Amino acid sequence: MSTARVVLGVAGASGAALGLSVARQLSDMQVEIDLVTSAAAERTLAAECGAQAFATLQALATRCHAIDDIGASIASGSVPVAGMIVAPCSMRSLAAIAHGLDDNLLIRAAGVQLKERRPLTLLTLLTREAPLTLAHLRNMTAATELGAVILPPVPAFYLKPRNVADIVDQIAARAIDMLKLSKSVAQQWMP
Repeated sequence: MSTARVVLGVAGASGAALGLSVARQLSDMQVEIDLVTSAAAERTLAAECGAQAFATLQALATRCHAIDDIGASIASGSVPVAGMIVAPCSMRSLAAIAHGLDDNLLIRAAGVQLKERRPLTLLTLLTREAPLTLAHLRNMTAATELGAVILPPVPAFYLKPRNVADIVDQIAARAIDMLKLSKSVAQQWMP
């Protein structure tokens, strides 16, 4: 049996801890991770998660791809992957995905998931813009119509999280569950 392979995109939006949590949880599941980060992701990771966060993220990945390497394996639909998570997804990345502007590897890899009808989960979604403009909402609608799942980073307070890390891990686990790799990894509501 082959190991599952997932593309993880990390854009420069706020919420960098979500990308780290997705990578940690996928790594714990022994899933191969193809990592592609935007130019702003390294800066955001350092600002929000500490100076070593980018190196930690890269160490969790099986393969790291440069954002400008549009010839990388994940730019082709012939490379079998289980799907892609973009965590966090910036509004710029959302707009580019929604309109098929495959101008860098992160956007191209997302477009490949859509054309191959594979799962694409955008943590905009981890969109951290608030309030949202009509352009943001229309881009979310367009991405959804193309087949992406928009997963806002909404805390599950009913699970009584003890700290921010619990909230982050639960949101990341919900994104992973969208890939249907195995049984649910997110904590479930038990009334």
